[in-house]
Amino acid sequence: MTYIPGKPISFWIDSTPETHFPSPTHDVTVDVAIAGAGIVGITAATLLKRAGKTVALIESKQISTGVSGHTTAKVTSLHQLIYADLIAKFGEDKAQIYANSNQAAIERVAAFVEEEQIDCDFSRRSAYTFTESPEQLSRIQQEVEAATKLGLPASFVSETSLPFPVAGAIKFDNQAQFHSRKYLLHLVNRIPGEGSHVFENTRVLKVEEDKICQVITDKGTIKAKDVIVATNLPILDQGLFFAKTYPQRSYIIGAQIERSLAPEGMFIGIGEKYYSIRTTPHADGLLLLVGGGGHKVGTVTDTEEKYLDLEEFARSRFGIESFAYRWSTQDMVSFDQLPYIGNLTPFNPHIYVATGFSLWGMTKGTMSGMLLADQILGIKNPGTELYDATRATPFVTTEGIKQNLDVGTRWVSDRLQGWGNSVDDVVNGEGKLVTINGKQTAAYRDEQGEIHAVSAVCPHLGCIVAWNSAEKSWDCPCHGSRFSYDGTVLHGPAVKDLPQH
Repeated sequence: MTYIPGKPISFWIDSTPETHFPSPTHDVTVDVAIAGAGIVGITAATLLKRAGKTVALIESKQISTGVSGHTTAKVTSLHQLIYADLIAKFGEDKAQIYANSNQAAIERVAAFVEEEQIDCDFSRRSAYTFTESPEQLSRIQQEVEAATKLGLPASFVSETSLPFPVAGAIKFDNQAQFHSRKYLLHLVNRIPGEGSHVFENTRVLKVEEDKICQVITDKGTIKAKDVIVATNLPILDQGLFFAKTYPQRSYIIGAQIERSLAPEGMFIGIGEKYYSIRTTPHADGLLLLVGGGGHKVGTVTDTEEKYLDLEEFARSRFGIESFAYRWSTQDMVSFDQLPYIGNLTPFNPHIYVATGFSLWGMTKGTMSGMLLADQILGIKNPGTELYDATRATPFVTTEGIKQNLDVGTRWVSDRLQGWGNSVDDVVNGEGKLVTINGKQTAAYRDEQGEIHAVSAVCPHLGCIVAWNSAEKSWDCPCHGSRFSYDGTVLHGPAVKDLPQH
């Protein structure tokens, strides 16, 4: 086993208290039920309650310990390189809506911080997308031209505060960064009362829509006129969102850095192998966060290598010697680069979803909460049509075909691959797929030598899980469900644990 330094937990979670909201003890009726207490759900719940609606926010584990608790926590409309592509694909008018709605999300976060006086390390920062390669410079310059055309606060720079030279970068002024969990915990504490509720450790199993919607959980039923499913990828199988997006996993390390060596701003590179860089207040100094190593969920087994690569980058570029934190995160990537926000299907006028944030969830998640609140309140929003979750499915694009063929290939090939015949082949600290009494089994042997054997078949749509060595988890390569080594659901769309074998 490879030794990886750093506490294996998100800094945002480690530096905030545990929450202790109840589970429901009886059936509840509200105006709007929201599955998923991350940035989408909490933003929508806050806006709806302010508008006089009663809400029930339902979280399967603890508040903001999912994707929103594992983010880089950048709040920006500069999404690596996107505006030149959007203008080419959709035209300038639609690209303008994307630009405006993401800028509005930044200002919504800023307004909440100001209105509520939220202590969440919120600060205005410039955001940069940079390249070290002169061959990539034309892409940066095209993005500057496109963003400027849309009225975004964009400029081209050839020098930054990074401790290494760049060939060039696009800079967006007046963006923001924050401590995501401090921000969300403040907002969520304002929701309970006056007919509204926050429930933790309550897993939504399904949603039924009739004259009144019924959200069926493992702790009872919650009735509501409208339901928002804000679970990263919708746990409901209608709408084919698992075929219109694919799950990407990426990695983050945190290390103490001298203020004099710390870069000013938020940074992300381009190209096949790129890194995300920012700092955040930590103790009496700064924590440097370096992210990267993205790959489709379940396609990389030796995930320790991802952390080691980030460490080497931090050592060579910033002179870092020791590492305080390491964690990983996951998001759904949309094939047409636009998120899906709106009705689950054309036949579900009262069930709403938000997914496909393509690694920029703090801004797009806020924007989703704003748009869904507007839809439920009957307020016209210019993003409704552009982000329509029922829009023509883009998985017929080359990328969509490739990803969905990969899912089909995995479904078949995983059943034909060579499996071990005995748990005796599994060494301490390792997970392997084996066949036991004809059953496809995911077996992990812990450091004390005890075997933990569970079904290798993901309960979502029947794909075979793959071992993730750094996280000690079983990950589904088809649609991104993740399970602990003992089979407990860590990440949807699966809502059931892997059965014990």
